Amino acid sequence: MATEHANSAEHGLTPSGYIEHHLSFNAHPVSEGAGFWTLHVDTFVMSVALGLIVMGLIWLVARKATAGVPSKGQAFVELIFNFVDDQVKNIFHGNRHSFIAPTALTVFLWVFAMNSMDFLPVDWVASIVAFFGGEHAKWRAVPTSDINTTFALALSVWILMIFFSVKVKGLGGFVHEIFCAPFGSKIWVWPANFLFNLIEYVSKPLSHSLRLFGNMYAGEVIFLLLGLWAATGVSGTIFGAILGAGWSIFHILIVALQAFIFMMLTVVYLAMAHESH
Repeated sequence: MATEHANSAEHGLTPSGYIEHHLSFNAHPVSEGAGFWTLHVDTFVMSVALGLIVMGLIWLVARKATAGVPSKGQAFVELIFNFVDDQVKNIFHGNRHSFIAPTALTVFLWVFAMNSMDFLPVDWVASIVAFFGGEHAKWRAVPTSDINTTFALALSVWILMIFFSVKVKGLGGFVHEIFCAPFGSKIWVWPANFLFNLIEYVSKPLSHSLRLFGNMYAGEVIFLLLGLWAATGVSGTIFGAILGAGWSIFHILIVALQAFIFMMLTVVYLAMAHESH
């Protein structure tokens, strides 16, 4: 999350306390005793709000779309649509427009919007939250820096992958593939096939979610560290501002690239579900 001047003394916090404060969630237990059933209100609110904003913007552009000379907004949206459709066409060879392409577009735009919250200056967000909720109020504005968000997205894709595998191949075909691929259908290799496929199915949502989470969380931490460096004096402010600007420019690529990678893996997994080993 971008920083202005992360003055920890201004917040009455040590540097480690400052970072810990900005990396803490607005968590509320759903039931008695926190543990697993704890709702990260900031993650939930930001994710839903950004999803609605993205859908609203696309709806407004589609509502005003014309067959003639497109407006700048319409041209931009059409460019994104064509870009995503071309990527899906290169990977998925079935009827992509019924579900796969719209899903890829939704994933790309939503993840990109959530990643983009990393550009909000962290102290601006903290000041707004403190104004409404007090100085100890916490709010993480980047939903994808929360492992719960990325794992929920990856798990949703994983469930869709299982669903399409069963739908396309039938339950019998799906079970047959689990036990008879990739080493053959002889009964003595069934355990090896099952173990191999089990590892594959478990690793997909893990790698899918952790890649996005790791990059966004690391970017948030680096912004905070650069902000703390900028608060150490005149030289720290100068070098911190230069490095912060450089990292912000580089982070634009990370934000877009991670949304693209997450979308591409989604398409690849769903395409694999439609194919047999």
